[in-house]
Amino acid sequence: MGLSTHVLDTMHGTPAAGMAVALYEVKDGQPALVRRFTLNADGRNPDGPLYTNEQLRRGTYRLVFDVAGYFRGRGVQLPEPPFLDQVALDFGIAHADQHYHVPLLASPWSYSTYRGS
Repeated sequence: MGLSTHVLDTMHGTPAAGMAVALYEVKDGQPALVRRFTLNADGRNPDGPLYTNEQLRRGTYRLVFDVAGYFRGRGVQLPEPPFLDQVALDFGIAHADQHYHVPLLASPWSYSTYRGS
């Protein structure tokens, strides 16, 4: 299945529909934008996997989630600057033949991630 992501809004107990996300490949410490997308009603990329197993390569990647923009869009009043603005997750792909799922659980005040299945 390649690379996928999923975001859950832990403040409201829902998928983070409408959150803006950017995917980067990181080479020699320099991020290169691959694509930007907006999460669908299920909190996932509307186009499916970010990479298939055939497209995925060994290396370092970065997902950047617009957490503050999402919560502002939901009407949550945030301080300026917000505690969490853009949440960047850097992660490594060691085995391109495996599925890497990178979920994010987010609120205006906290987040967590893990390698999902």
